[in-house]
Amino acid sequence: MRRFLLIAGLFATAVGLLWIGQGTGTLAWPRSSFMVNQLQWAGYGAAMAGFGLVLIWQSNQ
Repeated sequence: MRRFLLIAGLFATAVGLLWIGQGTGTLAWPRSSFMVNQLQWAGYGAAMAGFGLVLIWQSNQ
């Protein structure tokens, strides 16, 4: 269970950081993405990254 939480947390954090980058326009990949320069997605990314960090923290408990 600990390994699953760690892997899921790392994945969720990585996806959240990707969404933050796309939402702020810092990372315009892929170019055709509907998420580029949409601040709403940066907020979703922050929530996802926070969730991932909680999962990582829980895996170490």
